[in-house]
Amino acid sequence: MSSSGSFAATTFCSALHHCETAWLFTGSDFKTLIFPVMVFATIVSPRPEPLALACTVCWLWFHLFQFNVSNQPYSPDEDIADKPWPPLPSGRISFEDSRALRWALLVFCLGLSSLFSLNVFITSGVFTALMILHDDLRLGHHPIFRNLCNIAAYVTAGVGCSLILSGESSLDGTSIKAFSCSALVILLTIHAQDFADVNGDETLPIVAPEESRIYELCALPLLSFPLTSFWSLEPLQHFLCLYRFLGRTSLLSLSRRDS
Repeated sequence: MSSSGSFAATTFCSALHHCETAWLFTGSDFKTLIFPVMVFATIVSPRPEPLALACTVCWLWFHLFQFNVSNQPYSPDEDIADKPWPPLPSGRISFEDSRALRWALLVFCLGLSSLFSLNVFITSGVFTALMILHDDLRLGHHPIFRNLCNIAAYVTAGVGCSLILSGESSLDGTSIKAFSCSALVILLTIHAQDFADVNGDETLPIVAPEESRIYELCALPLLSFPLTSFWSLEPLQHFLCLYRFLGRTSLLSLSRRDS
């Protein structure tokens, strides 16, 4: 094989390795951040175009990448117990390299945001500030401030996606109401993401596993009823909320009987 062919093969393998590393940093959060934020932003944005949709997904993914690279070096013991596959706990990337990547992604995300609008750039700056509060100032280890930072990050990500999708310089009144309702729902249910944890910080599912299950069972239906009234939805939606509540009650009863 020629030297140029060998160089091309080595470069290709290196690129695949780095792409896999990036995926391992973010893959588990597609269902918890990428999908829900994109669905929500698409709903509150008027008729997004395919190009805007692709740009929004890229913007959101890079900010998720930035957050996860920043967060993992501060919780290696927890990650080894709960999620041993990310690059840092598995030894795929060193601590020093992850710190350098974190700051490089911070600059890149701000630069990427500046290509859209001033408000998207400001949104990215707020997201970065929340990341610093959560990781560098250690608010992520406090049960209350951790949830508040996560809620603010979800809303900030949604605002940025909506601004890019709509192409507007600011949000309209309906979008602001929608994000306010979303923040309330996340505030009252965000502990559900910790049910899969085995060790780590003193989250509600770890401290009170049975009580948190009952709370989660009741919280979503009880939130659904006032939200359907607030948005003046059809009576069918109220029936679906009741159906969801009864279904969750049955599942809880079966799980308790089996255990």
